[in-house]
Amino acid sequence: MGTQFRVTVYATDIVKAQAAIRAAFARAHDLNHKLSDYLPDSELNQLKPGRNPVSDDLYKVLAYSQQVARESNGNFDVTLGPLIRLWRTARQTATLPEPKAVRQAKARSGYKNLNLPAPNTVELKKAGMQLDLGAIAKGYAADQMLKNLHDAGFPIALIAASGDLAIGDPPPGRPGWTVELGATGETRDLHNCGVSTSGDESQYVVINGQRYSHIVNPKTGLGLHKTGMVTVIAPTAMESDAWSTALSVSGQRGLKVRGVTKGKD
Repeated sequence: MGTQFRVTVYATDIVKAQAAIRAAFARAHDLNHKLSDYLPDSELNQLKPGRNPVSDDLYKVLAYSQQVARESNGNFDVTLGPLIRLWRTARQTATLPEPKAVRQAKARSGYKNLNLPAPNTVELKKAGMQLDLGAIAKGYAADQMLKNLHDAGFPIALIAASGDLAIGDPPPGRPGWTVELGATGETRDLHNCGVSTSGDESQYVVINGQRYSHIVNPKTGLGLHKTGMVTVIAPTAMESDAWSTALSVSGQRGLKVRGVTKGKD
């Protein structure tokens, strides 16, 4: 998934906690082999045109991805693999891709070309499609690591995956984990939720005097060129991860809270 995970756990039994942490990282390693677009032999990269049987994990991530795609009017789109690969090259070379290459990549993208016709079944409607879960997979993995720790008896934990946090029960005697929100700089005590920040503060490129983000705009096929940050607090890190990207593409900035029940923020 192209990121590092950091685990913080409150525990009185160090030996058991270390075993639980190792199991959580093993879960992340397993998910990497399912969801990564960097590994040629990942389950994600083995998808072919037509119908494909898939694992529970990949199906869950794709199902929620499609939900966000619909609710955001296409501002979140995991079928942008061809465009994202093209943009990675543009960032490395500091050169805009040729318009023809962008048109060809866009022709092989579009969330409406991805279908989930049955449980654990994924259909790619066009040849040459490439899925990219970079804006949702690490959030899902953080959630799963947190679940592993909870099931092992360590519910007081926090998983950090780049700009995403999966937050468990609050530490003893505290209302929550004190988190600095990237979009505003303010701090909040949070528990049992996900937090994600998206923007171009560190990941950007300047081409012909114009600053572009690493986040690709589905409509233009190029990186966003509006600066700013958005932080989303949601019930899970998968949700906050996806929506922070969707809201960045839509041009929204600042702090957004989605679906978090009273007492969690």
